[in-house]
Amino acid sequence: MYNLRIRGIAVTLLVLLLGNSSAVFAQMPEASGDICAGELGAKVDAITNRPEFSRSRWGILIQPLASATTLYSRDSNKYFIPASNVKLLTTAAALQKLGANFRIRTSIYGAENGNLYIAGRGDPSITATQLKSLASQLKQRGISQVNQLIGDDSYFQGNAINPNWEWEDAQAGYGAPINSLMFNQNAIELILSPQSIGQPLKVTFAEPKLVNRWQIQNNSVTVGQNESEFVDVGRDFSLPILRVRGQLKAGAESESAYVAVIDPANNFLQHFQQALAAEGIPIQQALVASSSRNLTQELAQIESPPLSELVKETNRESNNVYAEVLLRLLGKSTGKMPVPQEDTSEAGLKELKTALTQLGVNPNSYILADGSGLSRHNLISPEALVQTLRLMANSPAASIYRTSLPAAGESGTLKNRFKNTPNRVILQAKTGTLSGVSALSGYVEVPNYEPLVFSIIVNQSDLSAAKMRSATDEIVLLLNRLRRC
Repeated sequence: MYNLRIRGIAVTLLVLLLGNSSAVFAQMPEASGDICAGELGAKVDAITNRPEFSRSRWGILIQPLASATTLYSRDSNKYFIPASNVKLLTTAAALQKLGANFRIRTSIYGAENGNLYIAGRGDPSITATQLKSLASQLKQRGISQVNQLIGDDSYFQGNAINPNWEWEDAQAGYGAPINSLMFNQNAIELILSPQSIGQPLKVTFAEPKLVNRWQIQNNSVTVGQNESEFVDVGRDFSLPILRVRGQLKAGAESESAYVAVIDPANNFLQHFQQALAAEGIPIQQALVASSSRNLTQELAQIESPPLSELVKETNRESNNVYAEVLLRLLGKSTGKMPVPQEDTSEAGLKELKTALTQLGVNPNSYILADGSGLSRHNLISPEALVQTLRLMANSPAASIYRTSLPAAGESGTLKNRFKNTPNRVILQAKTGTLSGVSALSGYVEVPNYEPLVFSIIVNQSDLSAAKMRSATDEIVLLLNRLRRC
């Protein structure tokens, strides 16, 4: 939901109106017939060695899914910034360690003096619907009032925001803080609507009750049909101030933008108080606790969808918030007593490496700094990604893992790619985009050849994301033309 990766001065949502969503791919050269495996190298090189890529780095590995025979390799054992391809490793480790049926439980416990403790364990799927369920359960239990509502936000320890992330990302909905009590993925939705030419965009909150909590500095404008469109939305790090700039065409559809909340645990409690009030349960005081208590009287509970669904949301929609939750859940899964003051995400990175090493992935083929790919400190080789994809294809979670990936022309971040192609492309792959970075790694079913696994990464490029994606997709179309010779 919050996987926007386009950068600007602040948190950036760039509105690109291409008219036809597959316009980029209409420029691809038409297929000129099948090719032999021996011809593949020269044809891939012809794409990657174009003058516009003279300052870019390519990392590529293409192999049959059934074996480690290399059809094409270019710096495949070197490190590259992978962007959201990190999620392939995070979700693989989570499925291996936690299992597809794992669910995240949020519990409410009764305590003395009419107090209630709500213990969060990082469920990123909680919305008003789940809070209403908790409040209804309490009402059915006969709870008519609460002295103190205490939110236990201590399950995940350490930084809620990765210190390696760029400051634009830390303000955006896709880079929201990760804590134990989360509501609406810790993001606020703004709806930006054009008005008459020359007027500022109309800014409304998807949740009207937030109007009085935030000050909006609106420097946007509505423009004519011949103007470009873009919107930048940012927020102050400490004050409730939102900043909107950019422009949309008069008569265009409204656009949504998301910003991260400042105080996620208190934001959760405020919304839960509203749910309780709707059930006629008043709260005298609500506060956040930074340490847990050993309580056993569970009065109400909700559970997240199974891990198989969380993994699907992570990979298919490239959801950074879900990925970072999965990483922290790995950190909580060790079964060992937690090390005092250890950051849960750091523990998760250690457990991720352990799980993937047990799977058979070379532990020296990647270095991770987060679970989502937002950090530019992440380093992964195409070799590591191909190894992970192949090993997961032979694991008990093979089907769940593979179907969690976007499908070309059909779903997720590949919904609008590979639509106008000479032949249908049967591709399931993970995308990745940062400024100067584009990645695509996954599985492709080749009509006249065997199934392939591949990783294609571009780094240090000064070209637009669209041009990097277009060249990557040309390589995939070459794979689709392979035949046995």
